[in-house]
Amino acid sequence: MSGQNEVPRRTVLAAVAMAPVALAIGTARAQTTGPEPASRGKVALVTGSSRGIGAATAKRLARDGYAVTVNCEKNLDLAAGVVREIEAGGGRAIWVQADVSDPSAVQRLFEENERAFGGVDVVVSNAGIMRLAPFRDMTDADFSRMVDVNQKGSFYVLREAARRVRDGGRIITLSSSITLLRSPTYGAYAATKGAQELFANVLAKELEGRMISVNAMAPGVVNTTLFTDGKTPEQIAGFAARTPHKRLGEPEDIADTIAALCSTEGTWINGQTVFANGGIV
Repeated sequence: MSGQNEVPRRTVLAAVAMAPVALAIGTARAQTTGPEPASRGKVALVTGSSRGIGAATAKRLARDGYAVTVNCEKNLDLAAGVVREIEAGGGRAIWVQADVSDPSAVQRLFEENERAFGGVDVVVSNAGIMRLAPFRDMTDADFSRMVDVNQKGSFYVLREAARRVRDGGRIITLSSSITLLRSPTYGAYAATKGAQELFANVLAKELEGRMISVNAMAPGVVNTTLFTDGKTPEQIAGFAARTPHKRLGEPEDIADTIAALCSTEGTWINGQTVFANGGIV
């Protein structure tokens, strides 16, 4: 049948042939012009973020749209490198040198963040050190330094976060799955990490009414120098073999979990310890 309103067969075939192309273009356009992430315009501060889990977390939050303050004590060049990488990806970041065991330095860290970005929405208290020895061999100096950095330092960071994080924000402190593993030589370190779980649970209650979720993140064995230094390849392989996935965690595994807690969907997780350990415990 033919007539003036009939669409020529060649035109129909051309339209069908072009449909996948048009779909692909439409998809790409939707990806580039979609809604802004909820974190766009928000600010995150991550302590101990020149390398390892802290660096991975800073980069991940930057990709999610946060402006990020990177913190270090000694690794100035590494911290500057994290900032350059964030900026190269189109993000905003600064780095600030501050020893978290010094309360005045922690206060200055937050003040520098506010000067740069105007406030803070997410604080990740990640800075920490590990000294391992049986009780009989643990030195006063090593024990005191772990308490100063891991326990006191985290307290100082959380105290400033409680005062400064904007309503609806997130506060996350780093515990460790060693609080459940309780392996020999880890006693003093595990005690400083167990404190983070108490800090998070109590602080979550103290901030009621402000919609700020506070949690402790407890990684397992993660491929960072904090874990691998001082261990033989055989010891590292032995830890990896104890996980159902038969591998060490990577810093990005923990950063992804932290990012999930910082998302809108993570609001209802509050006052908890989240174990991200690949099933080793």
